[in-house]
Amino acid sequence: MNVPFYNSQPPILSAVTWQSRALEHRKMIETISVPMRARKSHQEKHPVYDFLHTYYSYSFGRLERWHPGFGVILEGADPTQFSEKYYRHSDRLTSIDSSLLTEKGHDRLKWVHNLLSLTQSRPPHFACHGLHEWAMVYSGADIRHRESAPLRLPQEEIDDLVASRPIACSHFDAFRFFAPDAVAFNKLSPTLLTREEHEQPGCLHANMDLYKWAYKSSPWISSDLLRETLFFAIEAREIDMRAAPYDLTPWGYQPIKVETSDGRREYEREQHALYLRALKLREKLINALAEILAI
Repeated sequence: MNVPFYNSQPPILSAVTWQSRALEHRKMIETISVPMRARKSHQEKHPVYDFLHTYYSYSFGRLERWHPGFGVILEGADPTQFSEKYYRHSDRLTSIDSSLLTEKGHDRLKWVHNLLSLTQSRPPHFACHGLHEWAMVYSGADIRHRESAPLRLPQEEIDDLVASRPIACSHFDAFRFFAPDAVAFNKLSPTLLTREEHEQPGCLHANMDLYKWAYKSSPWISSDLLRETLFFAIEAREIDMRAAPYDLTPWGYQPIKVETSDGRREYEREQHALYLRALKLREKLINALAEILAI
């Protein structure tokens, strides 16, 4: 596949500069990865952070490693440190070479770019009020996060709320965990194959998943951008779980009581704030992928 190496003259980072960036990246990631590894070794659950190794599949070891991304040249890099097949080494210079991108890899990046672009182009919707987490525990047949946190409301009150309010979940990876008896309450029926038709930029889960699309685009996108999506996803997950019917107060999280009108307004404010930040973050990913794909 003949893809241009670069669209413009790439910057060259000195060894001192990129090694400093790599070290700073690792330190920032370790604020998350070190305590998570410790909890995992002691089989301790965390209702917010555990999604990083249950819902997402990117290892902390890979996350801690810094990559410059496409369009950057490194001076004095050890080839064993950047040994992935997409790197080219010559004259003490190291860079990712897009001509080494396989057809399968190209198609994956193009699919991600298309999904993000479609999502970015749609109007946002803010009326879901986080009820996807409530629909997941409807009827009490399967409490997803039972091992992490207890429910904060009686099952009957949870069921009454799910049955009494309209649910319009557009995100497949949330909808697929609905309790069987709650599926019919959703106005939409997103599937894996129709993801591109349903995802919209107001959706908290779609915005949280910017992290997933970033790591699936690694090492082509920079670790700096990957890290930005990670910390954004954690913030989104906090809102997600605070609005869920679980009691997270032992971990210092106050509930967003979407069972009340005040709580629903609070959720919409938080959701809208995340939406505005996600627009900028998604645009960064779209532009980075467009440069790689020479779109």
